[in-house]
Amino acid sequence: MALEIERKFLVTGDGWRAAAHKVVPMAQGYLNDLAAMDTGAMKASVRVRIQGDEAYLNLKSRELGHTRQEFDYAIPVDDARGLLALSVGGLVDKRRHYVTVDGHLWEVDEFLGDNAGLVVAEIELSSADEAFTKPAWAGREVTDSPRYYNLALATRPFNQWTAVEQAGEG
Repeated sequence: MALEIERKFLVTGDGWRAAAHKVVPMAQGYLNDLAAMDTGAMKASVRVRIQGDEAYLNLKSRELGHTRQEFDYAIPVDDARGLLALSVGGLVDKRRHYVTVDGHLWEVDEFLGDNAGLVVAEIELSSADEAFTKPAWAGREVTDSPRYYNLALATRPFNQWTAVEQAGEG
């Protein structure tokens, strides 16, 4: 079983841009929706992602917080395009910027389309209590806030949030 231990933060400012050593465009969609997860009808999200010239099918358990089961499988890009056409909700388009800070890889997601204006940074850890340096551009932690999960953004994108929600409150 694969476990993902991930912390998620809102990004403040552009200080991370100069340190980014790689950028990959991504488009992803879900074969189930947030309601199926919220009601417990499904216990895992099923995501299709095209990132650059690669594609993946991903299943992630529905636990809230920093630790979840995650399974990721490479699939042909043409298959991914077909599966994206079957997605429920909207597609999530973003550019993922890779930034290394004190030996840890941070993934800074700059959202596009209906989620434009939202920038979130994630760090994957080996254990829940692993120490890491939080860079100045990593603001408030939103690991436990489901509205920042990509599945939620596909269902209710950032451009539908209230001004209070967009400010990172509420």
